[in-house]
Amino acid sequence: MPLWLTVELSGLGSLMEKLRMEPDGTTLMLAAFALVLLNTIRAFPHYIGALLLGDELSAHTGKGWVKFIVPLTVIPLVYLIINGYSVLNYHFGGPALLLLLSIAILHLLGKGQLRPLFKAFILTQLLFGFQWLDTVAFLTAFGFGGGPLSTEVKLIAEQLGFNGALSFYSLVLCGVSFINALVLTIYLTVSEQKRKMRQDLDIARLDMVESRSGREALHLVHDLKTPLSLMEGLNSLIQMKTEDPEILNYTNKISSSIQSTSDMVSEILYHEKKNWCTLKTFIEYVRANKLSESDTIYEFDLKADARIEIHINKIRMTRALVNLIDNASDAVEGQADARVTICTEMDHPGILIGVKDNGHGISQENIEKIWNTGYSTKSHPGVGLTFVKSVVKEHGAELTIESEEGFGTTFWIHIPKERVRDENFDH
Repeated sequence: MPLWLTVELSGLGSLMEKLRMEPDGTTLMLAAFALVLLNTIRAFPHYIGALLLGDELSAHTGKGWVKFIVPLTVIPLVYLIINGYSVLNYHFGGPALLLLLSIAILHLLGKGQLRPLFKAFILTQLLFGFQWLDTVAFLTAFGFGGGPLSTEVKLIAEQLGFNGALSFYSLVLCGVSFINALVLTIYLTVSEQKRKMRQDLDIARLDMVESRSGREALHLVHDLKTPLSLMEGLNSLIQMKTEDPEILNYTNKISSSIQSTSDMVSEILYHEKKNWCTLKTFIEYVRANKLSESDTIYEFDLKADARIEIHINKIRMTRALVNLIDNASDAVEGQADARVTICTEMDHPGILIGVKDNGHGISQENIEKIWNTGYSTKSHPGVGLTFVKSVVKEHGAELTIESEEGFGTTFWIHIPKERVRDENFDH
C-alpha cells in the first residue's frame, strides 16, 4: 500500500510543500486531514485483514485464543516488513497499540454476537479516529505521531501558534469517531442478540410441537403392540389346526407381515432398535413414504446391488433421507429442468446413499454454516440437517456434502462396513 499510495499521489505532498512555503491555518488543517486519511487508507488492509484472518482461523481450528494471537503477531510484523522496503518510517506508536487493544475488546464484547464483517466496519471507524491522535501535540511524548510527516505538521502548527487549535479539532474528530463506533457496537450487538433469540425461540417452539406430537405418536404406536400380538397368536393357532398347504402358505405370509410391522413399531418406539433390510426394501420404503406424495419427478441411479443388506433403524433413516430429498426439492424449485436423483454406490466395503440436485449449489461460505442448528435460507427455522446428522451419527455413519455454485449439490450418507452384509438371506 505505501508503494502504491505515495505521498505525492495522495495530494499530501503538494499540500506539505505549500505549507512549507506559505504556512497558514487553512492549509495546516487540510494537510492534517490529508495525512490522517492517507494513514487510515494505508493501515486499512493489514488491520482489517489481521482481524478477519484471526476470526476465520479461530472458527476453522475451534480455538478462541487464535483470534487474539493472529492480530498481535501479524500487525507488528507488517510494520517491520513495510519499514524494510519503504523509505518512510512507518511508526508503530500509540494508534497502533490502541487499535490492537480495540481488536481484543471487540472479540471479547462481540463473542458469539458480532459477525466478522460488523467487527471490521467498527474497526474502520476506530482506525480513522485514532489516527487523529497523531496530530495532537501534547500526546507526542506518549508515542503518538512519531512519523516524519506527523512530526513536521505539529512543528509547523507550533510555529504558527495553532498547536491548541489543531489538538482541539483532532481530539473532537477522534471523539466523534470513537462515539460513533461505540454506538454502532452496541446497536449491532443488541440486533444480533435479538436475531439469535428469535431464532432460538423458533427452534424451541418447533421442538415443543414435535415433542408433543412425538409423545402422542409413541402412545398410539405402543398401543399397536396389543392387536399385533393377538393377530400373531390367532395366526399361530390356525397354523396348528390345519394341514392345508395353501392355508399354511397364507399364514406364513401373514406371520411375515406381522413380524415386519412389529419391527417397524419397535424402530419407532426405540431409536437404538435396528434391523437388517435390503437396499431394495429401504429405497421402496422411502419411495412409499415420500416420493408417492410429491409432484416432483425423481430419478434413481442405483449402482449398488439391491440385495445388499444394511443394519439400520429404517424409520429414522427414512426420515433422514426424506429431509435431504425435501432440501433438494427446495433447491430446484421453479427450474425448468429440475432434477432430484436418489443414488446408491458401492464404497467397498461400505455403501453410499446419496441425494443429488441440479440447483444453484451452495457457496463455500455457507457450506460450514448449513450444519448449524437454526441456519436456513428459507423462512422456517433450519433443523432438518441437524436431525439428519444426528441420525447418521446414531448409525456410526458419516454425512458429507459436495457442492458447486451453478451446478448443484449432493449429500452422501456413508454407511460403514460394520453395518453392511452381502448375503442373500431368505426372510
